[in-house]
Amino acid sequence: MNTPSKIALITGAGSGIGKASALALLRAGYAVVLAGRRAEALQATVDAAGALGAHALIVPTDVTDPNSVRALFAKTVATYGRLDVLFNNAGVGAPALPLEDLTYEQWRAVVDINLTGSFLCTQEAFKIMKSQTPRGGRIINNGSISAHAPRPNSAPYTATKHAITGLTKSTSLDGRKYDIACGQIDIGNADTEMVSRMKTGIMQANGQIAIEPTMDVENVANAVVFMANMSLDANVQFITVMATKMPLVGRG
Repeated sequence: MNTPSKIALITGAGSGIGKASALALLRAGYAVVLAGRRAEALQATVDAAGALGAHALIVPTDVTDPNSVRALFAKTVATYGRLDVLFNNAGVGAPALPLEDLTYEQWRAVVDINLTGSFLCTQEAFKIMKSQTPRGGRIINNGSISAHAPRPNSAPYTATKHAITGLTKSTSLDGRKYDIACGQIDIGNADTEMVSRMKTGIMQANGQIAIEPTMDVENVANAVVFMANMSLDANVQFITVMATKMPLVGRG
């Protein structure tokens, strides 16, 4: 087994898109730092990698806690000496309640994880990537189809994903002078635990409940590897990977 020459870090690596992307990056020859709140879920990702799990590092992390995030990146550097790719993937949604019924705590939890967590990780990645040799690196933000159009009763999630687009653009601009590239992947209906309700029916903009098509999450993982493997003089600024027949494009 070859020793990896590039180091990637994924938040929310214990399930869904994060797990699939971690496994794909390990197969592509990366060493991968697995960050997430549940150590047992991160271990399950390592176990799923088989022999390649030897190139994975588990670091239980709360991305809403600045001290926890600093410890994550410090452990990465202490173990591997550098960081080439950060995938800001960790994210949650609030209960599908009418906007006026959401609590402050429900709003704040989504903002803290989806937006502030991505900012804190980006900030620490900047500090490493700007000073390492060779200089630079790549940051990939998980945006979501909600960065383009909302679903009913999704104000916290949709607001944070629109904000991620702003963070992506600012990171891309501010990272140029350090050879840091930043792009965003907007995902629609990848078949993970988070979207299992699509298969039984979800509310549409007209108030009706409809079953929506999904796609294999491996399509997302392959796109993450594609973005990660680009040379730093090129960048996928935005990419949308979605179930072909999901009701995004068109009317009604």
